[in-house]
Amino acid sequence: MTTVAPTLEAFFTERLARQREASRHTVAAYRDTFRLLLTYVQQSRQKAPSALDFVDLDAGVVGDFLNHIEVSRGNGAPTRNARLAAIHSFFRLAARLHPEHAALIQRVLAIPHKRLARPLVSFLSRSEVEGILSVPDRSTWTGRRDHALLLLAVQAGLRLSELTSLTRQDLHLGSGAYVRCHGKGRKDRCTPLTRQTVAVLRVWLQELGGQPGDLLFPSRLRRRLSSDAIQRLVEKYVERAAVQIPSLRGKKITPHVLRHTSAMQLLDAGIDATVIALWLGHENVRTTQIYLHADLALKERALARTTPPRTPAGRYRPPDHLLAFLEAL
Repeated sequence: MTTVAPTLEAFFTERLARQREASRHTVAAYRDTFRLLLTYVQQSRQKAPSALDFVDLDAGVVGDFLNHIEVSRGNGAPTRNARLAAIHSFFRLAARLHPEHAALIQRVLAIPHKRLARPLVSFLSRSEVEGILSVPDRSTWTGRRDHALLLLAVQAGLRLSELTSLTRQDLHLGSGAYVRCHGKGRKDRCTPLTRQTVAVLRVWLQELGGQPGDLLFPSRLRRRLSSDAIQRLVEKYVERAAVQIPSLRGKKITPHVLRHTSAMQLLDAGIDATVIALWLGHENVRTTQIYLHADLALKERALARTTPPRTPAGRYRPPDHLLAFLEAL
């Protein structure tokens, strides 16, 4: 066994698990990165992953791998950057453990992240939200679950991982109702709930039954819903709602768009960006600035409050006849 294999094992067991106490989502993302990288190198170098050495993972190979996932797998720049971040993290540990490969490691660490174009965030209008919420068949168990899930997602602005991990005990539906979630970066936060959301969730809890630690939105087999399952149910209801709401046609609506919608509703209500950052669990208020850029109505209200300069419209005067002749040639 070469130096790469034990270093990679130490990276996951010591660096991520014990030293950094990384979340299971981070561990899974890093695992997938190295599974893809090692498989790519195995196919290109005809060498088993356990037999690879650091010379087999130089900057040229890593760069080719990043191009491969963009071209062959169709991954975008955000995914490429996330894979590169995982590789950089591993090579920073390798730099400490294997100084004999310092030059090679530094060349890998020098590979830059790709700069991203920042498109405006996609969000739903109030009528589009109401149309999607009206689609689930609430005469069935699945329809009632999906309606409650979508309503909570839009109102609370939860991340997908936060939504799927909610349990019964995370809901507090008495006076000052709120939902508590364990969010990104292992941070807990509480989000208040509206009376409409409380009424729907109270009925759902009565039907769901079970113990306080049971999942709030389980599958029919009482297991945790996968991210793909929620993506599919969102797409299904958007497609059905689009029959009555033409503006939904052609839109790519993901569970994260529901989170954006929650933020835009708060912004439209005049809530300060710092409060929205707390609501969404953003580490930095600058992350919340994307919603300010996307809110055209906010900019129109700002324009309406400004006083236009009192400048006359002016009057067109023809140029000198000789210049007019030359310009006409």
